[in-house]
Amino acid sequence: MQQFFDFPVTPCFSFDSFIPCDGNTAALRFAMRVADQDDPENLLYLHGPPGSGKTHLLKSIATGGRVYVSLRNALDPEGLFDRFRDSDGLLVDDLHEMPDDPALRGVLWQLFNEFHTSGRIIAMAGLHPPRELTNMDEHLTSRLLWGLVARLDTSDDHSRRMILIKVAGDRQIRVPDEVINYILSTASREVGSLIGCFNHLYRFSMTEKRRITLPLAREVRELVLAGRIV
Repeated sequence: MQQFFDFPVTPCFSFDSFIPCDGNTAALRFAMRVADQDDPENLLYLHGPPGSGKTHLLKSIATGGRVYVSLRNALDPEGLFDRFRDSDGLLVDDLHEMPDDPALRGVLWQLFNEFHTSGRIIAMAGLHPPRELTNMDEHLTSRLLWGLVARLDTSDDHSRRMILIKVAGDRQIRVPDEVINYILSTASREVGSLIGCFNHLYRFSMTEKRRITLPLAREVRELVLAGRIV
């Protein structure tokens, strides 16, 4: 089994680098409104499958004095409150990862009230619509519906193609159309899997010092299926 070095990639989370597709244009428009200090709208909730762009948009809003936090990272109630003590915005990602912790749930509800009362920006995201979130205060899920709500879905072929082109651009390489078509036809429709297939190809290309071509893409797929590379 061959392992690859993890070549560093620094994604740029900004509205300019976000790829607009049929399934995310409303979310992009809403996020830009919330980020605009001259726009009265200051509450946003985004939901959709993994890799659809929710985190990208939240981090695009998180500029200046606005703090971004993901609930994937373990936080105690005091730690969560401290993170937002001096923040100009309450940006919380991965609400579906909220643990069954009444104290943490209470702090998030307290923060929401404080930010909403003071007119500061609130932007949150999760896999599910507000009413389907678990381990959340019912008052909070209800309040999320007061603001802008948008679903992101980038599972269509056009969106998946644009995502691959963007991922390649982040690595400063151009991938032939025939290679992109091959990845689209062989990878699952889940965006994380799509990017994973590209990363296998990219890392193999860098490690072996070979150009990305259709034969190389086929070779890497066979190696992955055989469990010979990870």
